[in-house]
Amino acid sequence: MWAATEALRLGRGGISKISRLCGLSRVTITHGIKELSLPPIPEERVRRGGAGRPSIEVGDPEIFQVLDSLVEPLSRADPESPLRWTCKSTRQLATEMKRCDHPISHAKVAQCLHALEYSLQANQKTEEGDNHPDRDAQFQHIYRAVKSAMIRGEPVISVDTKKKELIRNFNNSGQEWRRKGEPQKVQGHDFPGPEIPRAYPYGVYDLQNNSGFVNVGTDHDTAAFAVASIRGWWRAEGNAIYQKKGRLLITADGGGSNGYRLRLWKLELQMLADETGLKIGVCHFPPGTSKWNKVEHRLFSFISSNWRGQPLEDYQTVVKLISHTTTAKGLTVSCRLDRRRYKVGRQVTNKEMATVRIKRNAFHGEWNYEIQSSKLK
Repeated sequence: MWAATEALRLGRGGISKISRLCGLSRVTITHGIKELSLPPIPEERVRRGGAGRPSIEVGDPEIFQVLDSLVEPLSRADPESPLRWTCKSTRQLATEMKRCDHPISHAKVAQCLHALEYSLQANQKTEEGDNHPDRDAQFQHIYRAVKSAMIRGEPVISVDTKKKELIRNFNNSGQEWRRKGEPQKVQGHDFPGPEIPRAYPYGVYDLQNNSGFVNVGTDHDTAAFAVASIRGWWRAEGNAIYQKKGRLLITADGGGSNGYRLRLWKLELQMLADETGLKIGVCHFPPGTSKWNKVEHRLFSFISSNWRGQPLEDYQTVVKLISHTTTAKGLTVSCRLDRRRYKVGRQVTNKEMATVRIKRNAFHGEWNYEIQSSKLK
């Protein structure tokens, strides 16, 4: 453009002279002169429009509609969709578009999908069965009970069993820093037989003190084991911290070894109440809401993070990794190994159940109840 302006200023012979001086060809300078006579280029552009092929959206206006019709039924589980039972890759979609007389590259398919506000997404775990009609009301009840107990300075613990862990040189998910090219070698398969030992970590999380106590069982996860873990916490830590308090509040899941339907769970709690003289209040989370239990995301999640990428080769490794779990907010964890045997299939008779001094709450007494010591009148 500058060379064309100078050529016009010089008049006749200006194109040849400017071409010799600056090295631009006469054709380039001539094009520049033509462009000077055209309207100015809009500020948002660097060149005039009209060059190159039209965009695929202009050349094939139906491209978005056809692509959306292929992808959308897949998310609706339409069995008639031609791609219902194939990998929904951009190459597969491009092939199907070509069959529909809309040729397109797999790269352009990806661009169009983004323009249609599609994205690659994994499954999201949200559905946990039918919600109980009193689900939210039970949450509110637990909140009020926990808040009231904490205001009075009484111990409030959240309990549950972490998933059982295989003890041997098996793969443990996660990554840790190691020298490049020197990963930890583990067994290629983890199809354990009954001879492979297991660890059953039962966690007790103290809400008042942000501390955890984990009892690692080696036998079975039973109600007796669950209450033995709570008893171990009380003897090791709780009694010294809350020695002048006469009540303990437990929040627990609705199933498992501390399920609200288990007679043995209540019988073992009665024995614990008789030993300690405590009134033991229990609040169970509604079915399908175990992820809201504090022990899950205040204790177990940090334990899993601490031992990521570490094969749990023996029980000592499990205990050490759990006991060294800490957080920036001051979480401390103590851990012990429990090698006692716990009988499975223990049946509680009606006579034994009659000895349980249980006081049920007016609101869902099966979930909310208190067990009193036999020593109390």
